[in-house]
Amino acid sequence: MCCARPAFGKAATSLAGGTPGVGPSLPGPLKAGVTRTRSVWWLVRSGGRIDSSGLRILFYHRVSDDDDPLAVSPRKFRQQMEVLAGEGFQVVGLAEAVDLLESERPAPLTIALNFDDGFRDVGENALPILELFGFRATVFVPTGVIEGTASFPWYSDQPPVMNWEEIVELDRAGTLRFEAHTVTHPNLLLLSDEESRSEIAQSKVDLEARLERPVEAFCYPAGLFGDRERRFVAEAGYRLAVSCEPGVNGRDTDRLTLRRRQIDPRDRTLDFRAKLGGGHDTPLPLRGFYRRMRYGEQPSKLPSTPLRTSPGS
Repeated sequence: MCCARPAFGKAATSLAGGTPGVGPSLPGPLKAGVTRTRSVWWLVRSGGRIDSSGLRILFYHRVSDDDDPLAVSPRKFRQQMEVLAGEGFQVVGLAEAVDLLESERPAPLTIALNFDDGFRDVGENALPILELFGFRATVFVPTGVIEGTASFPWYSDQPPVMNWEEIVELDRAGTLRFEAHTVTHPNLLLLSDEESRSEIAQSKVDLEARLERPVEAFCYPAGLFGDRERRFVAEAGYRLAVSCEPGVNGRDTDRLTLRRRQIDPRDRTLDFRAKLGGGHDTPLPLRGFYRRMRYGEQPSKLPSTPLRTSPGS
């Protein structure tokens, strides 16, 4: 199914030095080597059989040929969507996927697809491929970056993001559904209570004013959160929130700390299949130590059962 969409342009980008709490983390070759090792071990262990139990959420940032550690090429993105289609997966946005998970007869082979940050090349390059396969996805946008009052500090030359007119039009078209990702994309852990609460709640207010519908999902920037941030998300009235913690989501997974797996530019078909099929569901050794050193993240004591929230709760 093809939907009307705005015209999108191309732009080259470059990365600035790393900023604590945001942007790419491990060097690309190192991350790819670790990923490859785990993927091969999954292949040996499973024989390449995809585990379809529970709900897996895959996420991207950019779909572009730019030399950017957050950009998956359009050619590779299409190949990955072909894998999903070939395996018979139903590919939907976050809210729809969770609704299916909670239904009395959940649909088998469901993947939730996310894009973080609202880059313009998602509309230019990813959207036509999604439409081709009849897939849907959720896009998390930081409202201040969309407004132009904030920017992503890890870029010296930031790639274009969608503007409000494009976001509203695409949200109404149906293939992409837009949800909240704070205002300025900060490391929430480094903010005061007042600042953190405002970043979380105001992005919902801003987005709802533009889209003229309830905004129910939130994405923690860089996946960084603690008990405090989760509480603020619940207070703001979000029903769902996603982290960057790996794993599969079941009916008993906390709906405000849903697990996701990022797809990287260096991922090969084997890596994609392994992430899709359960080969990367567990965190890497020393991951917690690394994130504490780099981001100041502390372990959270989170409930194992879903927290049901409603606006004003």
